[in-house]
Amino acid sequence: MLNKLIWLVASSSIIISGIYFTFKLNFVQFRFIKMFKSLFIKNKSKDTIKPFESLMMVLAGRIGVGSIAGIAISIYYGGVGSIFWMWISSILGASLTFLETTLGMIYQQKDTKSICKGGPSYYIRYGLNNKLLGNMYAIIILISDIVGFISIQTNTITHSIQEIINIDSKVVGIILSILVIIIILGGVKRIANFSSKMVPTMTLLYLFICLVIIIINIDKIPGIFVTIFKSAFEFKSISGGVLGSMVIGMQRGIFSSEAGIGTGAIASAATETHTEEEKIAQGYTQMLGVYITTFLICTSTAIIVLTSDISNLDFSNFNGIELIQICFTQHLGSIGNYFIFLIIFLFAFTTILSSYYNGESSLKYFIEKPNKSLKLLKIFTCFSIMFGAISSSNIIWNFIDAFVGILAIINIYSMIKLKDKVINTLNKE
Repeated sequence: MLNKLIWLVASSSIIISGIYFTFKLNFVQFRFIKMFKSLFIKNKSKDTIKPFESLMMVLAGRIGVGSIAGIAISIYYGGVGSIFWMWISSILGASLTFLETTLGMIYQQKDTKSICKGGPSYYIRYGLNNKLLGNMYAIIILISDIVGFISIQTNTITHSIQEIINIDSKVVGIILSILVIIIILGGVKRIANFSSKMVPTMTLLYLFICLVIIIINIDKIPGIFVTIFKSAFEFKSISGGVLGSMVIGMQRGIFSSEAGIGTGAIASAATETHTEEEKIAQGYTQMLGVYITTFLICTSTAIIVLTSDISNLDFSNFNGIELIQICFTQHLGSIGNYFIFLIIFLFAFTTILSSYYNGESSLKYFIEKPNKSLKLLKIFTCFSIMFGAISSSNIIWNFIDAFVGILAIINIYSMIKLKDKVINTLNKE
């Protein structure tokens, strides 16, 4: 009940503020040429994280299990119409992404190793001069990313591999912990470097296979889109009609794209900027990430599910990946099971790294020289991976949804207060 109330407020806030900022920022989310050009703006600092690398870091967080398993959950609980509301939340949320990213660049700082850091905690504390709210946001990020987001990625990998082979959940957790530690010991630059190579590869691979399935079922595609639009306004749909479909679609859309919750601004702030042009460019770049996640990855996943026979399916301890594996097996045979495991492993693994970085950034917000604390954070990350491997999917999903909703409410409130900073910067370009 509390979860539903949080998301009713969060969804309403995203719709209203998304519409408001769409007009206030002169439809900034539709400036696609500038989005692509922003990827190639040369940064004056040679050793900083490049704009493309920061986009890949953010996409590593966005293109996780929420883009695949989360879509299955959306359709299973919210009906086909929830996909329409996922699109709406992303279009409106793109303007929020621009705003939060640009604010993150405006209030960007450096740590003791001259590595840039930023995000909502920083613009709340130094822009709003609200230390308490900034601290609250950082604490929630630490809990939600290190405990929740990392756990659900591990949980999904575990469910996926157990559909193929009989393996102890603890073994999966141990193997993942070792792989993650190898990467995160190298710091933000190793995470960025790994993401910049892995994310494009896994995204193109997934989209290629989805495209093959879509071409094979091309005669069904027009009907699927008609059904999505009709179901979005059907009062007899699952989970309370239009309102239930809308809220669940919004939840999954925000969870996938992270638009409006501010987490994308944390990773993008790792890119050092000096001029107003560079700060604005980061805002354009991250909007591109929202569209890639929602309209390519999530929509492709939805089409695969809706071209499959999913009638009379009933799940307990539902993660979402079980339904996806059934769908891909129907289309590709037994190889579909192995393909989804590979994709889920890659998507979830990069999201674990991105979530860890968000947690590390929040820790640095509190502690200027967090050497000992970072070691503890890495150890706790391994415990979180183990927890996700052995825990109930329903518990983890409910936990994450509640925290993401709270993050969205705090972030939107802060952006409304600080909007003039971005509007003034945008008007100067």
